[in-house]
Amino acid sequence: MSEVLVATMRLWDRLIVTPIEIFGRTTRFAIDATFDSIRYIGAIIRLVLEVVAKLTTGFQSREGGRLHLASFVEQMVRFGVRSVPIVLLVQVFIGLILALNLAPTLASYGQLERVADVVALAVFRELGPLITAVILSGFAGASIAAELGTMVEGEEIKALRAHALDPIKFLVIPRIVATTIMMMGLTALADIAGVIGGLLTGMFVLDLSYYAYVDATRAALRLSDYITGLVKGGVFGAVIASLACYLGLNVKGGAAGVGDATTKTVVQSIVALIFADVVFTVIFYVAGI
Repeated sequence: MSEVLVATMRLWDRLIVTPIEIFGRTTRFAIDATFDSIRYIGAIIRLVLEVVAKLTTGFQSREGGRLHLASFVEQMVRFGVRSVPIVLLVQVFIGLILALNLAPTLASYGQLERVADVVALAVFRELGPLITAVILSGFAGASIAAELGTMVEGEEIKALRAHALDPIKFLVIPRIVATTIMMMGLTALADIAGVIGGLLTGMFVLDLSYYAYVDATRAALRLSDYITGLVKGGVFGAVIASLACYLGLNVKGGAAGVGDATTKTVVQSIVALIFADVVFTVIFYVAGI
């Protein structure tokens, strides 16, 4: 009788208790992860709002130190001007790849000259800002996170506060504003480079004339194509810099913490960029832009 009871209890545990425990743990993990994500996003939004609030008065108010134009220019050169060569190189290759991949399909329909249309639209609306942002997430985002994280571990942030200097005004605002502005500029350059890549393929591989390719590109593009790409670029830049600054300022654990923050910045920036791009695409599609 006792053996039957033991077997029944074991069967009860396997069929009823264990699945309930697994479901409970999974549910609890999902709830905790959701609340952690909400708190994380809320903290970043709070940082961005603080940046916006202090940016509006930072050039006049002396509290926490004034904002100086030179600090913005310095960051723009660091994260923008120095990344121009790699952005141009990558975007030229993107244009080449697009044209070569589109050519066989379009040629089968007798529309080979439409390569210019598709390349231009893809680069200006999508690949220009997105690929540039991915490059900048590794070029600028990782640098910002590592720099601020090192300053936190070296107690330089505490030293700034001890001297009545606000780290947000002194360190964060110039980096976010510079990255946002330079992303828009880099996006414009990336658009041109992508079209040039397609043009080179069209002229030297597909036997399309220069004037026919340029005329087709001009006819395909509208003002909204320029604007949507630039808007995406600006938002992408703000996303990268905000994530990098937040993770850098919240580094813990010494050198390992700095490395972890740098890795998280690149990974989370790319995920955030893809998500933001999806949101923009849906909005533009619904609005008919």
